[in-house]
Parts: sequence; C-alpha cells; structure tokens
Amino acid sequence: MTDETTVFDDLAADSAELTGLVAGLTPAGWAELTPAPGWTIRHQVAHLCAVFRMAATAAASPQAFRDAMAHLGPDFDANVSAALERFLDEPGALLSRWRVESAAAVQALAAVPAGSVVPWLVRPLPARVLAAAGMMEVFAHGQDIADALGVTRRHTDRLRHIAEFAALTWDFGYHARGLLVPAAGPRFDLLAPSGERWVIGADDAETITGDAVDLCLLVTRRRHRDDLGLVASGPLAEHWLSVAQAYRGPAGAGRRPGQFAATAGR
Repeated sequence: MTDETTVFDDLAADSAELTGLVAGLTPAGWAELTPAPGWTIRHQVAHLCAVFRMAATAAASPQAFRDAMAHLGPDFDANVSAALERFLDEPGALLSRWRVESAAAVQALAAVPAGSVVPWLVRPLPARVLAAAGMMEVFAHGQDIADALGVTRRHTDRLRHIAEFAALTWDFGYHARGLLVPAAGPRFDLLAPSGERWVIGADDAETITGDAVDLCLLVTRRRHRDDLGLVASGPLAEHWLSVAQAYRGPAGAGRRPGQFAATAGR
C-alpha cells in the first residue's frame, strides 16, 4: 500500500470533508432520505460514528473490542442497526459526536506501533489498512449523503488508499454471495483525479481499466456497473465487475442501472 503515515492524515482529511458536507444542514436536511432504503442523513452519520468508535476501540483497547464482538448476534443487519441506534442523537449533538469519534479513531490508529495488527471483524489488520477501510466507509456514506443533497463531490488522489483497499478485498464479493473464489483477483489500471496513472496488482492478471472514482463507486456499490466506465480485459475480470464490493457482509441491493446520471455525485 501507499506510505504508511499518510493514510492517517488522509483519513482525517476525508472525515473533515464529510463534516463540512453536513455541518450546515437544518433539521429537515438531516431528515432527508438517502439512496440507502430507510436511511436518512442522520442514519448515515450515526453509522459512521459507530464504525469509527469500533475502530478506535480496536486500536486503543483490543480486548475491549474482542469482548464487544463476542456479544454480537448472528444477524448482520440487526447488528448494524443496533450499533447506529446508539448514535441517533439530535443533529447538533450527532455532528459533535461525529467530530469526536472521527478524531479519536484517527488518533488511536496512528498510535498503533508499526508492524502491529489491530483486531477487526474478519481478521486482524495493520492499522494503515483499517484506516483505508475507514476511508472507504467515509467515501461510501458520504456519497449517499451527497446524492441526497444533490451535491457534486470533488475528489482527490487520497482515493488511492481506497483503490488499494479494493485490491486487498477483491474476494469479498464472492464470499458475500457464496460463490467459488477464483485463484487471483484483477489488476487495476486507473486514472487518478489528478490525471496520474495508477497500476495496482499482478502484471499477469486480467485488468480493470478506467477512472479511479468509478472503481471506488463500484466497490462501495454506490453506482451500478452499467453506469460506470470501467472496462474488463477478460471473462474473470468481467465477472468481478458484477460482484465487486470492498466490505464484508450482505451485498445488499446496490443501485439500479440508470438510477444516477453518469456524472452524478462526482
């Protein structure tokens, strides 16, 4: 992955951008429905608070995190709902809690000694990888918020961390659907927001070519693949485009073809 130290600063920057996206909302704005069925902007931010609280706990108090995970039930969706319910405060309080939780997670992850791993939902992860996972969460739920508000986001090359995380988690979509996992994942040949070219993955792998923003929208399932400009070089890569996701758990319905214009939210 990219430099170990920059990911924590980049996670802080992405978190601050999300704060700016919601900081001026009225109570009615916080109640706006997002493309995630049943979730308002309040639900989106509450979910992020819950995820960042878990990350801070995992980094700073690993045993407390393990103890909390031991009490989770078998229903993934029920666990997600229960976690965010704790943070569904009134908008002003929720915004303050988001600031606190995001800052605490960045601080705790950055303090993990180099070479150490942090316990997490599937397996222990290096702190820099968990920080990239946090950036993926902010990207995904920030997109839902931007779509609800009709806002076009301006992306930066901080997306490199999410693209690299997508390469690490290339098999998650197969696991989520109970499918046979291929021997290896695709290679990415991407155009960065700055215009730089990013190549991630093995030279002999089938390749996904296109815009880095499109890849991030695909693996977070915030756009249907038909509405993105990603191109596969072979059948395995082509199939991967239909199952790609950078998070564990149920895939969900995702977004419908044509639900958003090609440039919406970007």
